[in-house]
Amino acid sequence: MEDHIRFSSEKNVLLLLDQRYLPTREETFACATVEDVIYALQTMVVRGAPAIGITAAYGCYLATQEADGQNPHWAEKVKTLIETLAQARPTAVNLRWATQRMLQAWKHQRGIIALEDLAPFWLELAREIHAEDIAMCRAIGRFGGELLQDGDTVMTHCNAGALATGGYGTALGVIRGGVDAGKKIQVIANETRPFLQGARLTAYELHKDGISVRVACDNACSLLMSRGLVSKVVVGADRIAANGDVANKIGTSGVAILAKHYGVPFYVAAPSSTFDAHTPDGSGIPVEDRTPREVTHVGDVQIVPDGVGVYNFAFDITSNDLIAGIITEKGVLYPPYRENSIRMIF
Repeated sequence: MEDHIRFSSEKNVLLLLDQRYLPTREETFACATVEDVIYALQTMVVRGAPAIGITAAYGCYLATQEADGQNPHWAEKVKTLIETLAQARPTAVNLRWATQRMLQAWKHQRGIIALEDLAPFWLELAREIHAEDIAMCRAIGRFGGELLQDGDTVMTHCNAGALATGGYGTALGVIRGGVDAGKKIQVIANETRPFLQGARLTAYELHKDGISVRVACDNACSLLMSRGLVSKVVVGADRIAANGDVANKIGTSGVAILAKHYGVPFYVAAPSSTFDAHTPDGSGIPVEDRTPREVTHVGDVQIVPDGVGVYNFAFDITSNDLIAGIITEKGVLYPPYRENSIRMIF
């Protein structure tokens, strides 16, 4: 699955598979402006740290389409649009990583003095970032697949598959890597309240690929592990601090604590772009607080009484001491993470 993010040169728009309607409807959301991209990011048309970064890269190109090359201040207009884009969501580091990469490439590319030169340069770079991510996910899959044994049952939390990346996936890339190596792998996809990425998206992807998957309620983790039904846990990441603390979908840290208690290896799969050398530990990672409606409603059905408040933090922080290894495109990172990430990642 690599066509859920695609750029149409014919229409000059970014086309996104609208993940809000999966698994029952497959609809496309078209982004022609930076405002469209921001809306897509904030409303979960597209989500997942690597996919957010790729979408932002194409969004930088779209910024060039909103500026007037005849205006001597066109560069300021483009930069203002990109800074607004970079603030669309706070937790996934890939968003600002992608926008900064685009800006730095512009800064260091001699000869770009006109908007008409910048636009094709950035479109090509966005496509390069997209292709790089797919290649990184496949490498993550190869390294991670080696950690899986034939017959393993892997638990996942949220969706860290093709839909969350350029293609193939990080956590699901590990599963696909094991399957591609000829191993029989089964998956337990935690439903992942409140947005149900596991039930809606992970199950959708794996079922489509013919990989055995069952959906479990989030609060079934302890029972499943206690009965020996989980061989390993593999999750993705939205940001990894310098010490190896990991921000991922809300509930991940609880799964990690249970895995530690029951002796189940807990792995994180993420590309090097998800590492944040400027954040020393997890306490410095901003945690997005999303709209209450995601908790008070399931679709259009209200499940919480009027006037009752909710918590809807989208992410939590998993302490590095709960993590058996971090699977990257450069290999598997083991503790101590701060020292080893300096050697392998930064």
